[in-house]
Amino acid sequence: MHGLAVLLFPAVLMLFALAMEKMEHQIDDDSVTRDDVEEFLAGAAPEQVGTLATDGFPAALDEFRARRDPVEDEAPVAAAPTVRAS
Repeated sequence: MHGLAVLLFPAVLMLFALAMEKMEHQIDDDSVTRDDVEEFLAGAAPEQVGTLATDGFPAALDEFRARRDPVEDEAPVAAAPTVRAS
């Protein structure tokens, strides 16, 4: 029984380390850089500062970027003319 544990422990440890590395990589991709913080503090409106205090920096940065770079809506699609039967 101890021999089985000795053989399986390194494999389980290696799988755990690989899983943690993958999780760390995902967290690093979602992290905020120093330049993001400086940009936010330089041009944030009071609403974004309020969002920072209540929801955290990623949400406030998303709101700031949405205000700074608004997505232009596509041209509205005209409704089809209605035909009335007489």
